[in-house]
Amino acid sequence: MVCFQTFSEGSAVLTVDQLREDVSAGRIDTVILAIVDMQGRLQGKRLSARYFLEEVLGHAAEGCNYLLAVDVDMNTVEGYGMSSWERGYGDFVMKPDLPTLRRVPWQDGAALVMADVLWEDGSDVVASPRQILRGQISRLAERGWAAYVGTELEFVLYDTSYESAWASGYRDLTPANQYNVDYSLLGGARVEPLLRRIRLGMEGAGMYVESAKGECNLGQHEIAFRFAEALATCDNHSIYKNGAKEIAAQEGRAITFMAKPNHREGNSCHIHISLRTADGEGMVMAGDGPRGLSKTGEHFIAGQLAAMREFTLLYAPNVNSYKRYVPGSFAPTAVKWGVDNRTCSLRLVGHGPSLRVENRVPGGDVNPYLAVAGLIAAGLHGIENELPLEEPYTGNAYSSGAGTVPATLRDALALWEGSKLAKAALGEEVVEHYANNARVELAAFDAAVTDWELLRGFERM
Repeated sequence: MVCFQTFSEGSAVLTVDQLREDVSAGRIDTVILAIVDMQGRLQGKRLSARYFLEEVLGHAAEGCNYLLAVDVDMNTVEGYGMSSWERGYGDFVMKPDLPTLRRVPWQDGAALVMADVLWEDGSDVVASPRQILRGQISRLAERGWAAYVGTELEFVLYDTSYESAWASGYRDLTPANQYNVDYSLLGGARVEPLLRRIRLGMEGAGMYVESAKGECNLGQHEIAFRFAEALATCDNHSIYKNGAKEIAAQEGRAITFMAKPNHREGNSCHIHISLRTADGEGMVMAGDGPRGLSKTGEHFIAGQLAAMREFTLLYAPNVNSYKRYVPGSFAPTAVKWGVDNRTCSLRLVGHGPSLRVENRVPGGDVNPYLAVAGLIAAGLHGIENELPLEEPYTGNAYSSGAGTVPATLRDALALWEGSKLAKAALGEEVVEHYANNARVELAAFDAAVTDWELLRGFERM
């Protein structure tokens, strides 16, 4: 679990001067310039380190703007206003965000830097996930606040390579554990060499690793990281997710973060969030009210509840995301909050400086930038309108009779498209862009012939 007991401010692993020294000494020869796409994946270029220092550092780089207007298979699709055949699929600017510069220990001679996405005139590409989150962070900054976030990302590990998994149609994969290893030290020891390599790799990339533990699904594990400022956490989340897959592939194994890879427990990504003053020292949500909350903290949670259904598209972006929401599965269904109650969508945990709210709705397939932007926007809605907070739920929320998160992507899309709150907080362009992404996903799913259909209908229908 994420620990919020102390504050640890992230810092750059590499300064530009250190990079110059490493390049001159032959320790680094490649700089990865990475943006985040709609699916939360890293995309970009591998640049020669000399070229990065001599050209990109001062002038940025370019990439085709279709990177924010394609489906998961990188197919060009219709319906995006910012990028299309009619607009010529031109470039946007990939501007290095230098405080994110770091070594990539699992790739020889490599460093990585995240990039913001801009148009040629220097204006933001507003539908870029990183820019969407920056917009909500700015809204907090206007109040002298900052969001601190931790993500708990689960995955399933298979003793099968990605290539073999693809060739088999993802059937008959061998999980790294054959039984439930939740908290099992013996089960974790079976895969510790790989987990240790991932942990040490992420430490070398500037992250603060807390722990690793087994989970319920066969071969399922979680590596937890120390919380940080919202943008830093989301950058670390995306780099970790990409890096863990790369390290597993180097070992001839495969990791999946998909929300529901099989009939057993899905992969969650619980997101913990608290508000602090801009210097990170003052508590905004904690106070002397009931359950240790301030009035602002109560309004913040009330906003989460009020926006939950309309914002579920940000937390569960794919068709498969909704397969997690099964009663009794530890994936929430009821839009309720509780104090240390894992049956609720929102779980209040910690005390005083460690007080935070955990949103249990997102799965492992979440785009963290979009989800955290949604959490901030929802909380500000509650604060600005002084929404009252209902009493916490103390029983089994699965049987509470309360309203539930949308059951399908189609339901979530309808709520998202009709959300006045989403349009006011995030902008109509963002709402339409990600609505189109959902429509594309649904159209692809509706056209697919699944294994389930073949099994039921090939002979017997």
